[in-house]
Amino acid sequence: MSGHGDADSARLGMWLFLVTELVLFGGLLMGYAYLRHLHPQAFHRAGGAMDARLGVANTFVLITSSLSMALALEARRRDLVRLSRSFQALTLVLGLAFLAVKAVEWSVKFGHGLRPGHPHLAALPPGEQVFFGLYYTLTGLHGLHVVAGLLVLGTILALRRDRPIVLECGGLYWHLVDIVWIFLLPLFYLAA
Repeated sequence: MSGHGDADSARLGMWLFLVTELVLFGGLLMGYAYLRHLHPQAFHRAGGAMDARLGVANTFVLITSSLSMALALEARRRDLVRLSRSFQALTLVLGLAFLAVKAVEWSVKFGHGLRPGHPHLAALPPGEQVFFGLYYTLTGLHGLHVVAGLLVLGTILALRRDRPIVLECGGLYWHLVDIVWIFLLPLFYLAA
């Protein structure tokens, strides 16, 4: 009984934590919506500087990583430990690929002077400055969550702490990270 109760407690705790994450990102997304309402043309112009191909590619990477995480959990539930660990490793590789694409994207933006503190960005109209401020804030915060997810999943894999409930909780966090990106994609890459 205590094993089942511990799993239920872990699951409940994880869901409560995820609610706090949803509140955080939800508040930021509502702020985005309000600021976009104030500066619709500026957001449209600034969105034209975004590379939708990179955003869509990263979406594909994260959705695939969610699939590999779900397959890792299902394999572990069936006691296919080696297969589960292979899917866990694939999830980590895909998470790193996401960060690599994001690093390339940010470096291109930085090279064009579209970074905080650069005179080129400061010379843009205020609404465009707000757009890029939100872009770096939201994608940066999301990137930190990806890093946190990779650390959690990497620790589970490295320490072989892959009981089904542990993988389930790690997977829930990873899926949240993916869902947040699904909201960021249209706001920054497709709504121009």
